[in-house]
This record gives sequence, structure tokens and C-alpha cells, in this order.
Amino acid sequence: MLLLVASYFFYGCWDYRFLFLLMFSTFLDYYSGIKTYEASTQYWKKAWLWISIGINLGFLGIFKYYNFFMDSLSVGLSAAGVDTHFDTLKVILPIGISFYTFHGLSYVIDIYKDKIKPERDFVEYSVFVSFFPLLVAGPIERATHLLPQIQKKRVFDYARAVDGLKQILWGLFKKIVIADNCAQYANMFFNNSEDYGGSSLYLGALFFTFQIYCDFSGYSDVALGTARLFGMELLRNFAFPYFSRDIAEFWRRWHISLSTWFRDYLYIPLGGSKGSLAKKIRNTFIIFLVSGFWHGASWTFIIWGGINALLFLPLLILQNNRNNLETVAQGRLFPNFKELGQMFVTFHFTLLAWIFFRAESVSHAFSYISELFSASFFTVPKFEGINKAMITLAFVAGFMVVEWLGREQQYALQKFGSKWKPALRYAFYYALIVIMFLFAGSQQEFIYFQF
Repeated sequence: MLLLVASYFFYGCWDYRFLFLLMFSTFLDYYSGIKTYEASTQYWKKAWLWISIGINLGFLGIFKYYNFFMDSLSVGLSAAGVDTHFDTLKVILPIGISFYTFHGLSYVIDIYKDKIKPERDFVEYSVFVSFFPLLVAGPIERATHLLPQIQKKRVFDYARAVDGLKQILWGLFKKIVIADNCAQYANMFFNNSEDYGGSSLYLGALFFTFQIYCDFSGYSDVALGTARLFGMELLRNFAFPYFSRDIAEFWRRWHISLSTWFRDYLYIPLGGSKGSLAKKIRNTFIIFLVSGFWHGASWTFIIWGGINALLFLPLLILQNNRNNLETVAQGRLFPNFKELGQMFVTFHFTLLAWIFFRAESVSHAFSYISELFSASFFTVPKFEGINKAMITLAFVAGFMVVEWLGREQQYALQKFGSKWKPALRYAFYYALIVIMFLFAGSQQEFIYFQF
């Protein structure tokens, strides 16, 4: 009960008015799960499943996608010569709605598929949906993984708590030092892209590439570390994606809880990788386009998803999409030249796709890329604050070294310095804290709070 109260208080600190929506969504899936399980016929079992899916996606559609559909419909009709105007909703997007909606949906679907039985204790189920570390930005949990941990008695584990605090420390460093500093320059270049040449715009895309990774994975580290303090393990959400050797590996390592959610509840039901090549291609595009649309109600996100589908396609056709399942340079300090080249190419494909993710519009993304690939790419970048930007890049380089050394662990600091003398190891931890105070970037909201 204490965890539930704390979680609702945490959410209410953002906007208490949307607590009702969270409570309603929780009760809907709790009740639907029981009715689905108790249904006497397949007809009613499926009916209760679709009631849950319909209402959940209905709320998500109203708050997140209604204005997008109305604007797109208006533009389409105008292009056909029909002058229309649709009223849009002036409401804010409830924080975390995409995450807790998917928590509930997976729960009811798993009951429908007879993978789990419904939870009868409403408080325990409510904690599963609203557990505060994961409530607003994931990871997207599964009832099969988290509910058993909520149900069992937990005792304080000192070693687990220390491990959790180390992951929290690393997550805060990612967010405060790397993401927030990178955001300053990413915003400057993207918001005024017409004022800069290709070399500066490359830096802008580079800064955003590290901003979004350190912002989102930093939050996930804090969430996982905090949950560990309460004796619970959340699903891993990131596995050093910028060391991937192809796009397929990248998506096995980026936002893992969302990728696996779509795999299990959309891709596999559609047929997955079975069937003809045409069906495999269709399913791949569906999964990436829906993933892009999940991120936001804008064509830029949909195109971002489509770009990733196109990058994935050659691997699928040539059956190379599961070539790199192990960690790069496993058991070695340095990668070989082939691995280095693969990581370089994959990283830059990802960087180009992120431009659409960050751009204000599709036309903005294309104009950004057009200038990026112009002759000005070969000029020396010139912009205000370049010296501080170089310091930020130096921090990024140091950060990536630590990430590389810890890439075979669950997070970079898990065993980093474990063979050092305690005094040196704790000096390193305190140095990270001091750096956070001295080099903190201007405060930025977590990017994924808007999803």
C-alpha cells in the first residue's frame, strides 16, 4: 500500500487532475483481466479483450493522436480542393500515458492467451501499473516479470542497494552532464539550422544523438537503480546500442522493453518472420512505422520509423538480421577493423535517422540534411560557445570510453573499477558527483516524458 500511495503522490506532483485517468486505466484492465479469464465462451473472452484494447487505445488516441489525424485530414481534403476546418483539442498529453497503457494491455493480452492468471489483489495490480520508477518513462514492464516480485516479501539487501546506487549515479551523470549539455547545442543548431553550414549541422546531429541516448538511458538507469533499492529488478531497457554493428543489433539494444513489446504483441501475431518474403517485409514495415507513431503524432516520427525499416530490410532479405547476437569484441579490449567500420557506419545511419526524430517538420529535416551534405560540410565549424562545446565533446568521449569498458555488463559502472583499491574506486564515484555539480547543463525535461 505504501508503494501505491508513493507512486500516486509522485504522479500527482506533475498534475493531480490526471490521476483519475491513471486510476480508470488501472481499474479497466484489472476488471477486464478477471472477466477475460472467467468468460464461459471464447466469444466473451475475446469481447472483454477488445473492450480493454478499444478503451485503452481510445484514450491514447484522443489525448495523443486526435489533433494529428484532424490536421492530416484537413490538409488532405484541402489538397483535393475541399475547404475544411476541424476543431482541435487543447489538452496536454498526460505524462506516461503511452507507458502505463502498454503495461495494462500486455497484462490483459497475456491473460487472454492463458499465459498468466488475473491478479485478484487490486493494490498489488495497481502497483504493477503505477510503480513510480517506471511510471512516466518506462521501462515497459510485463506482469509475468514484475507482479511476482511485488507479491513476494522483500528484505533489504545491502549489496543490491549498492548496485542500485551505482546505476543511479551513472544515470544521473548521463542526464546532467552529457544529455543536458548536448541539448544546449542540439537545440541551437536545430532551431536555427538555416544559419549554419554542414560541418556545424553535423555537430548538431551528433549532439542530439548523444542527448537522446543519455537522456533516455539515463532515466532508465535511475529507474532500474531505484527499483533495486526496493528489492525489485526491472526489465533492462538499453544495452550499449551505439556499439551495434548493424541496425538489427541496434534495435535489439535500444529501448528493449518497447521493441520486445511490439515483437510479442504485434510482430509475432502478424506472422513474424514466417511466411513469404513479402509478408516478412510487410511485417517489418508495420512494426517500425507503428513504433515511430508510438513516439509521437507527427510525420517526422513515422518517417523516422520508415527509415529504420529501410535500413533493416537488406539484413532481412539477405538473412543477416541475426548475425551479431554477442557483444562486440567480446573478451577483447579493442575491436578489429571490421567491427570498427561496422560500428561507424551503423552509428551514422542512426545519426541521420535521428534528424527526422528531432526536426520540427518533414521539410525542416530535408533542408537540414540538404545543407549537411553540401560543400559547407568540409568547412571549419564556427558558432558561439564553440569552446564549451568542445568541452562537452570531451566529456562525451570520456563517457564512451567508460561505456566501452563496461559494455559486457548490465550497465557501465556495474564492475567498473572493481579491482581498484576501495579508496580509488570511491574517489572515482565522488569525482562523478563533483563533475555533475561543476559541469551540469541547463535543466532539460526528459525527452521521453512527451511520449
